[in-house]
Amino acid sequence: MSVQGIGEHYKALVDMGSNGIRLSIADLSPPSARVMPTIYQHRCGISLYDAQYHAGKRKPIAQATINETVAALLRFKRITEDFKVPPDRVQVVATEATRTALNSDDFRNQIENATAWNVEMLAKEDEGRIGAMGVASSFGSIKGLVMDLGGGSIQMTWMLSEDGQVKTSPKGAVSFPYGAAALMMRLGEMGLEGHASLREEMSANFETALQELDVPDTLMKDAEAEGGLTLYLSGGGFRGWGYILMSLHSITPYPIPIINGFRVPKSSFQPNLDKYFSDPDATFRISARRASQVPAIAFLIKALTQSIPSISYIYFAQGGIREGLLFSSLPTSIQSQHPLIAVTQSHAPPSAASLSRLLTRWIPQARHPATPSDPPAALTSHTMLTSTTNLLHAHASFTKDIRAAAALRSTTTGLLGNAHGLSHTDRALLALIFCERWGGEISPVDEHFISRMQEVVGPRASWWAKYIGRAAGVIGDLFPAGVVRDGEEDLMGIMASWGEEAKKGGVEETVDIMIGVRINGMEDIVNECRHGMEKVGKKKNWVGGNERWGLKVRAISEG
Repeated sequence: MSVQGIGEHYKALVDMGSNGIRLSIADLSPPSARVMPTIYQHRCGISLYDAQYHAGKRKPIAQATINETVAALLRFKRITEDFKVPPDRVQVVATEATRTALNSDDFRNQIENATAWNVEMLAKEDEGRIGAMGVASSFGSIKGLVMDLGGGSIQMTWMLSEDGQVKTSPKGAVSFPYGAAALMMRLGEMGLEGHASLREEMSANFETALQELDVPDTLMKDAEAEGGLTLYLSGGGFRGWGYILMSLHSITPYPIPIINGFRVPKSSFQPNLDKYFSDPDATFRISARRASQVPAIAFLIKALTQSIPSISYIYFAQGGIREGLLFSSLPTSIQSQHPLIAVTQSHAPPSAASLSRLLTRWIPQARHPATPSDPPAALTSHTMLTSTTNLLHAHASFTKDIRAAAALRSTTTGLLGNAHGLSHTDRALLALIFCERWGGEISPVDEHFISRMQEVVGPRASWWAKYIGRAAGVIGDLFPAGVVRDGEEDLMGIMASWGEEAKKGGVEETVDIMIGVRINGMEDIVNECRHGMEKVGKKKNWVGGNERWGLKVRAISEG
């Protein structure tokens, strides 16, 4: 990796948390600054929380732990220098474990004397606010309650985030002493007889906090209309719980091994853990330390769901203090970008805007009121279609044998695998679109994977993703360099509409496409694309199990 000339856009963060000390270096250069690409990260497993307790009693951080911390930070400093990170773009922050340590001043002084780095203490209120901004960075939009679980405490607030405008409670975040490590210690000290009273205490405190946060009426009314509040969870303990839920998911194995954007309904939030406990080592991304905290986190979640019964869905977020500090440093113009557009912009072909408009013409207009056949709004949004055209030729350099397979995996372990802020729905839809854009021909090793990606979004969305992918393939074939010359957009007479075809016992709904390309030399391609689009509509290419879903496609060449 070359680091010359671009270090000016790098930002290094050292996060001294309760359960570990982390260094991350992000590249905030345009146009992908919104997704804050990480070029290096490392975690030292130094628990500043555990270092302050012995036999249940509080004690100062031992000199041996201070020495270990200083050695880790000196190593981190060397790494930032090797990456050419400007010294004024290195930030060292400490949270609750350092803030409340009995020898906090001495601890920080020794660090600063050895490293010449100033340790910035985050106040309890700032910790909650910055953590919330980390969650805001993790999604294109947010509307619901946000909770961040650390080792010593848990923070709660509400959030409305859209187009870079982030609103949270003016009272900040409410903090509780129910962090994963703290709660595990407390449960161990009191024994089973005290668990019921602790759960009542926690539930009462959560209920009181919800009232104190002054949740906006608009948020509560929307929650009533949508079946309940949405809960967004961040922090290592919650992410560990998310990975357990992923391992127990009805889609097995779950195809997207990325915690950010993973969603479950409330009914799946408290699963039967017998399967997990039968072989905890088999669960992906669960360390021995996280495994030891699972009973405490399960206890926390039971108290949480009892106190907030109106929860509908739960999203898991990767964003925390690190992401919150980075996101807060970005101008509003960058914060307002959708992550999908930001991460694909660098791949955009020269005539991306024209190509996106052409792709839109292949999609019949949504009806009002909507019908069960209409394509999902997530597929026809400006964001999805722009991202599709941005990556229209991203896999053109691959051999024909693997283009479709590489495109299928691009949103999980490929091109967009490290993109921060994408939902699992976005990842699955784009994977299905890109796979079909390159013909959809995959080897048996990928067939199980594509079926599980289809399960993530359902048969209707999967079929429409194939349809849009096939249309994108047509456009890619017509304009292989991504260049639409002046006036050519007007010569592309593409129009999609809804139709009907008489069948025995009734009528069958169809998608009708009129294709009239009046550009010399493209006649053969137009004829091929007509057959390709109709192929998507054949019943053998519909999507689903026993009840397959799809629509017949009728493509007519104009003239």
